[in-house]
Amino acid sequence: MLNCNLITDFIIDMKKFFTCLLLVVSTGSFAQKLDKLTVEKIMRNPKWIGTSPTNVYWGDDSRNIYFTWNPDSAERAELFSITPNNLKPQKLSLDERRAMRPTNGDWNKKHTIKLYEKNGDIFVFDLKSGKTEQLTSTTERESNPTFSGDETKIIFTQGDNLFSLKLNGSQLTQLTNFTRPSAAGASTPAPAGSGRRGGGGGARGAVAAQTAAGKQDAWLKDQQLDIFDIIKTKAKNEKLTAAERKAMQVKPIKEIAIDSKQISDLKLSPNTRYITYTLTKPAEGSHNVIVPNYVTASGYTEDIPNRTKVGTPQSASESFIYDLQRDTVYSIVTKNIPGIKDLPDYVKDYPKQLEERKTQNEDRKVTITGPYWSESGKNAIVTVWAEDNKDRWLMKLDPETGKLSLLDRQRDEAWIGGPGINSYDSGNLGWVDEQHIYFQSEASGYSHIYVVDVATAEKKQITSGKWEVQGLKLSNDKKDFYFTANIDHPGVTAFYRVPVIGGSPVKLTAMVGGNEVELSPDEKWLAIRYSYPNKPWELFIQANKPGAKAVQVTNSVSAEFKSYAWRSPEIFTFKNRYGADIYARVYTPAHALPSHPAVIFVHGAGYLQDVFYKWSSSYFREYMFNNMLADNGYTVLEIDYTGSAGYGRDIRTGIYRHMGGKDLTDHVDAVKLLVEKYGVNPKNVGLYGGSYGGFITLMAMFTQPDVFAAGAALRSVTDWAHYNHGYTSNILNEPFNDEKAYKLSSPIYFADGLKGRLLMCHGMVDQNVNFQDIVRLSQRLIELHKKNWELAVFPVEDHGFVEPSSWTDEYSRIYKLFDETLNK
Repeated sequence: MLNCNLITDFIIDMKKFFTCLLLVVSTGSFAQKLDKLTVEKIMRNPKWIGTSPTNVYWGDDSRNIYFTWNPDSAERAELFSITPNNLKPQKLSLDERRAMRPTNGDWNKKHTIKLYEKNGDIFVFDLKSGKTEQLTSTTERESNPTFSGDETKIIFTQGDNLFSLKLNGSQLTQLTNFTRPSAAGASTPAPAGSGRRGGGGGARGAVAAQTAAGKQDAWLKDQQLDIFDIIKTKAKNEKLTAAERKAMQVKPIKEIAIDSKQISDLKLSPNTRYITYTLTKPAEGSHNVIVPNYVTASGYTEDIPNRTKVGTPQSASESFIYDLQRDTVYSIVTKNIPGIKDLPDYVKDYPKQLEERKTQNEDRKVTITGPYWSESGKNAIVTVWAEDNKDRWLMKLDPETGKLSLLDRQRDEAWIGGPGINSYDSGNLGWVDEQHIYFQSEASGYSHIYVVDVATAEKKQITSGKWEVQGLKLSNDKKDFYFTANIDHPGVTAFYRVPVIGGSPVKLTAMVGGNEVELSPDEKWLAIRYSYPNKPWELFIQANKPGAKAVQVTNSVSAEFKSYAWRSPEIFTFKNRYGADIYARVYTPAHALPSHPAVIFVHGAGYLQDVFYKWSSSYFREYMFNNMLADNGYTVLEIDYTGSAGYGRDIRTGIYRHMGGKDLTDHVDAVKLLVEKYGVNPKNVGLYGGSYGGFITLMAMFTQPDVFAAGAALRSVTDWAHYNHGYTSNILNEPFNDEKAYKLSSPIYFADGLKGRLLMCHGMVDQNVNFQDIVRLSQRLIELHKKNWELAVFPVEDHGFVEPSSWTDEYSRIYKLFDETLNK
């Protein structure tokens, strides 16, 4: 017989259980306690952490701040807005989003009217009335609308040509007439001659017959004119009419043949006299990589067209001026640019190449960006970039002749770069007034602000110090510069203001960490995206005043994420073997494993910063994994090795012609520090990293086998001759010109040195570092009879993994590698 009391108690307990379960689920607190880190928990869909606000920007009227956010972990993030007076985020409806204006556009001088393009048509927005008017509605796409110098017309491009439209829409004028060759181009065959028996047949006979007929017709015409007065009068009237018609005819637009070249940077000068443009001839003979995609919806392998490899032919461009007043076209003259024939130092290592290039005495190939006109159109400047990446010239343009005169030359025997100094781009450059321009340069060793007088070429450095200007904007009244910089510490960014004439920078943000600031159009407010190493990004708003309080707007982090005591790693410096300061951060275990192991995480991208006082949007998974390693008894170190961003020109270019040189020895020096300062066992040190970090891992395992016992190389470059041109040619030049640099820098040449245990992981549809790269290295390891390596492939992943299952699989393998090799 059943005991009724027991059944009753069971039912009551079950009710309590389900009541608690419903309460937990309904309050959203289910599984919110993160007691122990595991790979499976870390590598879930990042939504479990909470989704930080991104893409922060201001509305044109300075009333609304817009940002992308996903506070409810919905299927996808949506657009929200706040105002300085109402900080409660409001989700925008589809209709509201559809009615929004693009952030880019062209303002008039008073900043009251804005031109912009949307969906291929041109609109004008009146800030005072808040009204928007559509100016074009065509099947053709209009783009790049700007005001004319006198602001009475709108200048825009349609197809390959430039047009002007009066602001009242009353007159549309085509300004250019670029033409391309017809696709047909077939010649018409000559008519065949009839020929005669006994006479001259074929073509010769036909020509003779036509000549005789022509003489006869001309004689008859003269006879008619001589006999009949009416025919004379009619002919005279027709002649007068033709002359009058010719005099009345509107002058046609000059045809400018551009063949199959691509046209870009089509601009009208403010005084409406000059049209400038660039023609680019696509590279000939270049060969693109094909990336096979194996897991497809069709069930068939599909090819993905991809990039070229370093050293392949590059497109060539030339810049032109069309003088409307003289109706003539001419090119911007680059022949006499100072140093245009200078050869880079590295060719001294190749005597035969040096002799050949000296004999040829050719101008180096260059690319021009601009011109950038002063407000009145009185002055214009261009930037000229050497194709070999060794020079950037800032030059004044004489538009009447196309000649250039030097304002500033920045030469770097490594390569031109740094914040605000991007090759083939204007960088942070603009006009202070009619006679002065501002720009950034690494002339002092760090990227700083300069102002130059275009009349005298006299330069003045506005900011200085062992820190970098990382973002720059001129104030509305053109009296101050606003800029982001790491003045206090290389790993701390803040927002500053400094007069254009120079002086001490005024710090506007006070929160220590990462500050990404969007200044309101009226310059009264700062929208700040702020983070700290263990605190993901949140949105704050602050008045644009020193010492003003920043008010937090968003709370994005989940309760589950907050339940774990995430470390804020200790940041410190050490001297590398060359005497340079290397910044590092360390995660120390509460209880080290008996083997006292250590793991070094190597950041990717080469030119990137990882040791800073902010949340890493790029490496948040690795940050959590490093916490997990520390929880399990490992000491974990990250360093900003030579080549990293944030530390000036010498660190930036320290890897020139030898990747895997100073950047790798910095890691070897770091191991010495781990042993001496943190008690790490030198026999139990491993490392891991992706992309450039994977490359360093391979170089470490192949060339420093007694230092590193294990390594996990993820999506690694194995041979730089197979990477892209834009990145690689800066650092290693070109394979056919500087073979030594490539052989010195590519892991595939050092694979025979492998002793420790190596794990390699790679996505099969990687369009950045192609899967072919790791396959080639695998074949090399096979031929060398190496046994202590393995390759894990991920069939659906590109360079940056997406699927949580792939992340989980990859990092489970990494943890297993370290557990089996370092924990003993």
